[in-house]
Amino acid sequence: MAGRRFLPNLRSLFAGGTPPPETKTISWSGGAYSSTSYAGTSNIWGTEGRADGWDMDRVVTEGYERVVWVFKAIDTIGKHASRLPLELGAGLTEEGEFEETFPDHPLLRVLNGQANPLETGAMLRKRLSAQVLLSKRGAFVEKTRSRAGTITRLDLLPPDRVLPIPDPKGDYLSHFEFTTREGVIRELDPERVVWIRDPHPTDPFSGVTPLEAAGISVDLDHLSRLYNVTFIRNDARPGGVIAVDASSLSPQEMDRLESRFLPGSDYAGHLSVIGTGPGGMAYVDTAAKPRDMNYEHASQNAKLEILAAFGVPESVTGNASGRTFDNAEQEELGFWLHTELGHLELIANAFEKDAGDGMRLRYDTSTVEVLELPRRRRRAEAREEWNAGLISIDEYRKLAGLPSYANPHTRALWISPQKAPVPLVPEDAAALGIAGGPGQTAAGTAAPGPNAPLQPGAPAIEGAAAQAVAEAHGESGADVPVGGPAAAAIAEARGSLPAPGPGAAAAAVEEAHASGGGIPEEGQAAAAVAAAHGVQTKALNTGSGFNVDDGDFDNARSAVEAALNALFARQEGVIAARLRSPKARKGTRFWLDDGPSDTRGGNSPLDIARAVSAEKWREEIIETLVPVLNRIAQSTAKDAADALGGPLLGASAGTGAAVLSAASVAAETIRVFHDYLVGALDAEQIAGGDLDQLVAELSRILQEEAPEIIERVAESAAIATVNGAADAVAAATGPMVLRTWHTRQDDRVRPAHEAAEGTTLPVNTPFQMEGWPVRFPGDPLAPLSLTRNCRCRLYYRTDIPGSALLSRTPTPEEMSS
Repeated sequence: MAGRRFLPNLRSLFAGGTPPPETKTISWSGGAYSSTSYAGTSNIWGTEGRADGWDMDRVVTEGYERVVWVFKAIDTIGKHASRLPLELGAGLTEEGEFEETFPDHPLLRVLNGQANPLETGAMLRKRLSAQVLLSKRGAFVEKTRSRAGTITRLDLLPPDRVLPIPDPKGDYLSHFEFTTREGVIRELDPERVVWIRDPHPTDPFSGVTPLEAAGISVDLDHLSRLYNVTFIRNDARPGGVIAVDASSLSPQEMDRLESRFLPGSDYAGHLSVIGTGPGGMAYVDTAAKPRDMNYEHASQNAKLEILAAFGVPESVTGNASGRTFDNAEQEELGFWLHTELGHLELIANAFEKDAGDGMRLRYDTSTVEVLELPRRRRRAEAREEWNAGLISIDEYRKLAGLPSYANPHTRALWISPQKAPVPLVPEDAAALGIAGGPGQTAAGTAAPGPNAPLQPGAPAIEGAAAQAVAEAHGESGADVPVGGPAAAAIAEARGSLPAPGPGAAAAAVEEAHASGGGIPEEGQAAAAVAAAHGVQTKALNTGSGFNVDDGDFDNARSAVEAALNALFARQEGVIAARLRSPKARKGTRFWLDDGPSDTRGGNSPLDIARAVSAEKWREEIIETLVPVLNRIAQSTAKDAADALGGPLLGASAGTGAAVLSAASVAAETIRVFHDYLVGALDAEQIAGGDLDQLVAELSRILQEEAPEIIERVAESAAIATVNGAADAVAAATGPMVLRTWHTRQDDRVRPAHEAAEGTTLPVNTPFQMEGWPVRFPGDPLAPLSLTRNCRCRLYYRTDIPGSALLSRTPTPEEMSS
């Protein structure tokens, strides 16, 4: 395309001669060291193009590879980006940790594992950090995906051979042009490239590098060192000079003396002798001059300015001389808070969109000891406040991330030095068991310490204030004696409230419920129900009928199985990640010590129940199944409404109840399976299995035994949802819709169901089986012995003459027909 003709010659920046158009040069301009364009700041695309002339070769050669402070600053920042692993998770706890982590995610396999055949993820991340800090254009990472869309490889492209091309139609970016070593230009789609840069305030196609701000200091440091080295190589100045009378010396002797002025460092500091006039003799001191001291001053300033531009204190680079321990620690904390964490977040955020919806990618900084310093200081300050009686034990424990005890002693303020509670009002003294004054119990002894267990038989709390405190803490106040004017006011206010009662609406609902499946004959609620039924029966299709077939059940079962299979596959990875997480292994025999001083191991068993988290999975199962079952129910309800002529909208509450009941029963069934899973993993742990064996047992159970559970749950949920939705439509259609129970009439039919074969009942009248009411086949409210693996179905019809719908109950002959 036309833009290729304008590719900048980036190597010309530091080459001799006149630079070609569309390049930039780093030069003196107006007394400032800056990056300027040849004529203005716009390129052919109308953008500022501030990064077009940035020469990475010279930056690396004359900055990174030659100036020690540039190298050390970039190496310090980059080594943390390569050393710390990245972690992927979802949800955050109050402590800022992920609720779930996914260590086997494909993105982590390349970032923490092998990025490409040439380098590991750690090597790539260190080079990436260096490029972000050195390149004004930023860094470019090419992603390679499998046919399934999984990232399998990451390659860091040379930034001086990648050109972002703006979209001429007005969009932000059209594509990237990458020039290979052979000079071939490849066009890369933006989806294939991760573009990482510290953003420029005005040019979206440019980044910011500390070398711009530190450019003068970088050159000054290099030139100062170069000047000093050259001076040493060429200066003949000795450490001192002795002048002698040369009149008595021959030319050969003078030549021999003058030969002492030999250049080079080998002769530094030697004593030289020269000739003077007759009888003269003198000594000249050639000690340090101001220009020598200027070099030291310039070098020191350049170092400070370079390190300040990168945000790296000298103590962090390894030289903490001249600093106290506290000062060095504070400098390291400032480096992490103001430099390193922002740099790590810039890299992690660039890859986060490839992690998936709801996922967060971040560097694991849990091993960075200095980041614990603010929390340690807060805890130390809180301990001092507790010692001074300013906060309670529960308040301190909350700040330290520990659970509170929530008893009167831990809620009290304990005053130094006796650590005795000082009540502000008499009621507080009673609550703390103090009768004789501060620090005394009812028996006259010193009050127990804050960690002492509560003793039985503590004196009762007295007064309205004590009652209010008890209620505020969620404690029952029924057995707390209350007295005083405040208590009287509370009692009077409570006495003025009307007595609770069902009210008119509740009475109407109760009356409607008491009517059963028939039509109420008396009362306003009965009249309203009869009127509503009268409106609904106008839509009945005389002679119509409806029943679900095998295809309805099969489709529903397949949909539920697919949803549960996907959920169980994810569950295996999540539980394995929890078992392997450092938080779960801490304090157990599965902890891997970092060294002899690591005391985080222990003998406690792994908390398998917490890793499996059956209750959390129960919620996820319901959240997963409800949308699937809702679609099944809506489809069935529509078919039933079309066949029976009933109101689809009026059945929505019934279909929703059927969906929720089916999902809840399914979740409860799977929870039982989770309990079995916890027991099996605990048994494996007790038997001495290591972490890999625990994960292997988890995989075996979920892959070998879970499919049977999934199939059974899917069938039960499908039958309950389909039949429940159809029954809800029938109930909304009218009270005279008849339902006939039909079985498969084979040897698998239960005796109770076989007895119900052909039984016809009005809608809302349950079938009686072994003393239990069963509304429809697979009813989730019925016992499992009557619903598990049920294959029965109901036939609905509305072929009773319409004139009789609201006037009478069907005869036995009509019900059996």
